[in-house]
Amino acid sequence: MEGQRLYSCFLQVTKVHIITWNVGSATPPDDITSLLGLNVGDGNTDMYIIGLQEVNSMINKRLKDVLFTDQWSDVCMERLSPFGYVLVTSQRMQGLLLLIFAKYFHLPFLRGVQTETTRTGLGGYWGNKGGISARMSVFGHSVCFLNCHLPAHMENSDQRMEDFESILQQQQFEGQAAVGVLDHDLVFWFGDLNFRIEDLDMQVVKSAIDNNKLSILWEKDQLNLAKDSETVLEGFQEGPLKFPPTYKFDVGTDTYDTSGKKRKPAWTDRILWRQRATAPAAPSVGKRGSISGLTSGIKVMQHSYRSHMEYIISDHKPVSSIFTLQFPYRVDVPLVTIIVEDEWNSIEDAKAAFKLAPNYSRSSWDWIGLYKVGFKHHKDYVGYVWAKQEESDFYRQEHQVIFTEEELPKSSGDFILGYYSNNMSSIVGVTEPFQIQLPTTEHDSSSSDSSDFSSEDDSTVVMKMRSHSSSPQKGKAGSHRSGSRSHSGSRSGSPTQAQIKEPVTADGATAERKSAGGPAEGSSTQQFRPGEESRK
Repeated sequence: MEGQRLYSCFLQVTKVHIITWNVGSATPPDDITSLLGLNVGDGNTDMYIIGLQEVNSMINKRLKDVLFTDQWSDVCMERLSPFGYVLVTSQRMQGLLLLIFAKYFHLPFLRGVQTETTRTGLGGYWGNKGGISARMSVFGHSVCFLNCHLPAHMENSDQRMEDFESILQQQQFEGQAAVGVLDHDLVFWFGDLNFRIEDLDMQVVKSAIDNNKLSILWEKDQLNLAKDSETVLEGFQEGPLKFPPTYKFDVGTDTYDTSGKKRKPAWTDRILWRQRATAPAAPSVGKRGSISGLTSGIKVMQHSYRSHMEYIISDHKPVSSIFTLQFPYRVDVPLVTIIVEDEWNSIEDAKAAFKLAPNYSRSSWDWIGLYKVGFKHHKDYVGYVWAKQEESDFYRQEHQVIFTEEELPKSSGDFILGYYSNNMSSIVGVTEPFQIQLPTTEHDSSSSDSSDFSSEDDSTVVMKMRSHSSSPQKGKAGSHRSGSRSHSGSRSGSPTQAQIKEPVTADGATAERKSAGGPAEGSSTQQFRPGEESRK
């Protein structure tokens, strides 16, 4: 249960699940439940970080992925969204793909999201090799996730290190105190790093694997050897390699390479982490779950580091690791607080209010999305309303939006409201789930029975914003749902229980922006939906 999560006014505990997999241009398997740990997890994972290599990047496939979401992103969103995970950001560079997911109620505390790409193939002109990264502030602590695909073959160990250094030098982030990858409080480095096992011949390597004497192979692993001599690797840590090498397998089997090349097994697929050297190191703890000494900095605890032998679509096996991050609070109040009633049972209930933090820089292109519980990403809204600020609203602490009957969803269910910041390109405020259950008319019943999914009226809801001089009136007695409380509180409601609606993306019907004063450019109507383009 989410309420069992360890929170206090001083300590934030975040559970992160990282996956790396060279998928060998294969299509996604039918079921990735075990890879995500959804069959054995306790439901307390806060973030999923998924780094893939060799995603199919043939020209015809890439063109299709530009127009539509790629297959791997789709399958990850489809599997994670029913559990309340939302895509925070993604980055693609040819065959490299990085996906960042988080529980929806964490979204307001993941700020300053930026991504970077670095090509190292063909001397830096080709993106089949290289690195892609995503950085963000997680509850006020800077974290960077770096997914790399480094050069192959036994003899290219030095080239791998040179490419890694080149990636670190080239990836610079704008407008943040942390400008480079290693300037972050915490870095996770993972991917197909392609390091091999030196000196030992094939028979010795396979015998060590068969007899579970993996320590013999650790001593000859190129990455382990490089840690002793390469300055750039200082501070990087890795859990013990207690699983067999994850490369190279005959596709469709658990058998190591039987082709004419007979490549030696190797731990090519790795997950490492590094804490910034200037940050005070937290002392080691004697027992799992102990919080002693955590106020001195981030504490990283690795709970698992394993391969997944059951997946046979590629010549690599996926590798995953689960971490708990413990650090003192720096940010626990959202930039925007949205207040809404527990239920909308009538048209009169369909209202909400929002408050802005004093340090929040508002844009005329901010908007509030209405999301069905289980939504996949910030564009997957049922409807929206522009959060435009009128001159008369400048000094008002609380702002109100009202939805008309035509603007409400036709089906009942659990929903949340999310405030999207145009300047920050992220959701900066959310409510807890609330119910919409409006009286059903005969017309609604007949149309819902015969309507086609492609109907514009059923897939897109247009909302209008109206300015009011007073706070929302309470149409009925009851409590409110908001994101205003400190993040140290426990959460109620289980996303897995919700009915998940098919996604509504920005590729759908055109919607209008209508407001009393018009948009920032002076036009009263804009023929696009939020999320289709960035308006600064």
